[in-house]
Amino acid sequence: MSGRARTKRRTVAIVAACVLAASLGVSGTGAGAADKPPSDVPTGAGVAPKTDGAAGVHAQKVAHPERAPLMAATRAGSRIVAVGDFGTVLLSDDQGASWRQAADVPTRVTLTAVQFLDAKQGWAVGHGGLVLASADGGEHWRVAHRAGTEFSFFSVHFSDAEHGLVVGAFGAAIATEDGGKTWDEITVGQGEFSDRHLYQIFPGPDGTTWIAAESGVVYRSTDARVFAPVSLPYRGSIWGGMTLPGGAILVWGMGGHVLRSTDSGASWREIPSGTENPLTAGLLLGKRIVLAGLGGAVLTSDDLGASFRAEIRPDRLSYTAAVESAGAPLLTSLSGVAAPRK
Repeated sequence: MSGRARTKRRTVAIVAACVLAASLGVSGTGAGAADKPPSDVPTGAGVAPKTDGAAGVHAQKVAHPERAPLMAATRAGSRIVAVGDFGTVLLSDDQGASWRQAADVPTRVTLTAVQFLDAKQGWAVGHGGLVLASADGGEHWRVAHRAGTEFSFFSVHFSDAEHGLVVGAFGAAIATEDGGKTWDEITVGQGEFSDRHLYQIFPGPDGTTWIAAESGVVYRSTDARVFAPVSLPYRGSIWGGMTLPGGAILVWGMGGHVLRSTDSGASWREIPSGTENPLTAGLLLGKRIVLAGLGGAVLTSDDLGASFRAEIRPDRLSYTAAVESAGAPLLTSLSGVAAPRK
């Protein structure tokens, strides 16, 4: 595909990619296109970005931060940081009991992913090819990179303070080796494996890096720069993954599909999940695994993913992230922070 044709395709298709502000709701092309998210997933959040971090622009202020549509959450030391629609960045210093907006976020684009290396240094990415950085635990953010409005990013992962990777829609991927001062585009998939949506980066065993993607494929790399496709027995979209104690790999996605590999992806076993709801988020708490998804789906495993028990919570929320809070999972959703279980 020529550079001009590729650019045109991205420009036309970015409307579809922006639906991932609902986040992770795009199945894309190929086998994954048969997967459809439930009709209750709002698409209003998926409008084209209003800004790419221009001077004088700040995140939209919300009267009730805990109700803001959220896409991702993580820990920054003892603090919980969540990001979402219209540049929203929420902070909690009391294990999720109360929330406030960050002091300064220079964008109103949808932020889809966030990572902190420690209590101070963090990164967030989103639509419009935007990469943000914080050096004070998420209170203040600066624009670290603008890849271009044709990009929509869905995941960010720094292995250390210098080496980072960002991925997103239609095979978009950029990498830095100098702490975000400069970024280079990299190619994750070749040929039939190119231009696939790249949903989540996660560290694998033995220093490998993995990317969950669409159409029954995940990608594996030993240097986080050159990736090889790994085909799965399930042909739909995979939205997330994690490495378990002992080195097994667990991935999850559309249709409630959960797959597990104990041999670095050479073979996979599908684990009955007990739900057909799409699964969007995962959390490892000691030896317990919690997966969450759309329509109130929450799965729990106490045997490192060999089996799961499922429940559909009465709130029926579209969960987007799971983060540890006082030893228990705290869930975020497209309707804000989910109420804790009693």
